[in-house]
Amino acid sequence: MPADKAIVHVIDDDEASRQSLAFLLQSAQIEVRTYASAAVFLDIVPQVGFGCVITDVRMPGMSGIDLLRRLKELNVDVPVIVITGHGDVPLAVEAMKIGAADFLEKPFDDEVLLASLRSALRQGEGEKRRHTQRAEIDARVAALSKREHDVLTGLVAGRANKQIAYDLGISPRTVEIYRANLMNKMQAGSLSELVRMALIAGMLGSD
Repeated sequence: MPADKAIVHVIDDDEASRQSLAFLLQSAQIEVRTYASAAVFLDIVPQVGFGCVITDVRMPGMSGIDLLRRLKELNVDVPVIVITGHGDVPLAVEAMKIGAADFLEKPFDDEVLLASLRSALRQGEGEKRRHTQRAEIDARVAALSKREHDVLTGLVAGRANKQIAYDLGISPRTVEIYRANLMNKMQAGSLSELVRMALIAGMLGSD
């Protein structure tokens, strides 16, 4: 369970609600920080690491919906759980469409919140692993020479060594040498693994 390494950020303009949530999370041995507004939280977003956001949907100034949109614009991949009052379910559904991990209606059971939080943290842990993996693969791609990169592009496009050689104006034997070098630099044990890395790196039209 990654919660012991996570920080949960609670955003609610109601002080009693903030303190109640903070007490619940601290009782579950989860580190928590509280904010009276979304704007205050956004000020510290650059320092946000692994964790989760729990935000009320209706707040003066910037709402929970506005916060979700802003986090998306900033490419902040922290999971967000939205807390809604009675009658705010349509807003919560909108929040889910924007990317919220979950929404809970007040009043909610403590265990329901903790279960939702654990699920969101698992989601966040997966995102963190994917970002780390992407950074490692991008670094390997950046270390390739231009010719190795050209051969990699040909390979992930499904071209045979002879076709790559023809396209690049070099011999098939030279392509084999570049291929061996780039497989080594990319730390790929097979062509399928190399293609998977290229997909993660966005070389196949997907990110």
